[in-house]
Amino acid sequence: MAIAAPTNTIPRELARRSSGELDIILFWDPVANSTSVEVYHLSTEETIVFPVALDQALDAFHHPFAHLG
Repeated sequence: MAIAAPTNTIPRELARRSSGELDIILFWDPVANSTSVEVYHLSTEETIVFPVALDQALDAFHHPFAHLG
């Protein structure tokens, strides 16, 4: 008998880095098989989250503002 994956799976953190006042996190959602990048600005306390194509996830993690639409 196969065990079904839970439907409420939380996206997994693949990588995290800080640069100046920015915290950047790369996430992978195993249910949707999709990736996203979260950028948190420390001084303004603003967070931007945006999806990225799987094949561009690492580049978006290193250069998030180049991938904002």
